[in-house]
Amino acid sequence: MPDLQVDGILCLADILTDESSVEAARAEAAAVVAQITSPHHTSTQHLASFLESMHDIVTALIKLCESASCGEVFLLASAALANITFFDSMACEILLQLNAIHILLQACKDRQRVDTPYSKDQVVTILANLSVLEPCASEVLQEQGVERLLLLLGENPSSPNPSEVAACERVQQKAAVTLARLSRDPDVAQTAIQLKAVPRLIELCRSPTERNNSDSVLVACL
Repeated sequence: MPDLQVDGILCLADILTDESSVEAARAEAAAVVAQITSPHHTSTQHLASFLESMHDIVTALIKLCESASCGEVFLLASAALANITFFDSMACEILLQLNAIHILLQACKDRQRVDTPYSKDQVVTILANLSVLEPCASEVLQEQGVERLLLLLGENPSSPNPSEVAACERVQQKAAVTLARLSRDPDVAQTAIQLKAVPRLIELCRSPTERNNSDSVLVACL
């Protein structure tokens, strides 16, 4: 993929932030952002200019998650956000300010937007990265997010498709990691105990089939 120059990044930002742009165009721009911020993408020359447009791009992407008309659009927007939260911690602070936890957890209740393990993987990736920030715990509690994380611990593939199985493993692993990080807050830990998180985590440790035979899920649950 050719390096994107500064004006290329600005062009993406313009498409994403232009509310008169059709959803399909903004979704395509989100897909490009997801590609260029992918942890697997080796070239980082263009990313300095990306920082300059970070706030606008993150704001536009979380709005697209909120308004997405279908699962594919949500997946593209959330995948871009997930990559960005790995790329720069400032993005996590911006997302907290933009009420992202509320938006993402509400989306999880909407089968039209979050309809596959792939989408859930993006959501729980973002939550895992946000959970290193102290204010995250109270927001997750306010949104009944611990309940949602426990549901994600039970994610199972609907078919033997290897990519779907792998996505379910990532969902389970990141849900456990997020719970662990949030449980530094005594209120979160108490809520998790009340919701019987411990028996579920023990079950995932003891039963390989419950965790799709994944060692990474086992380590996270331990």
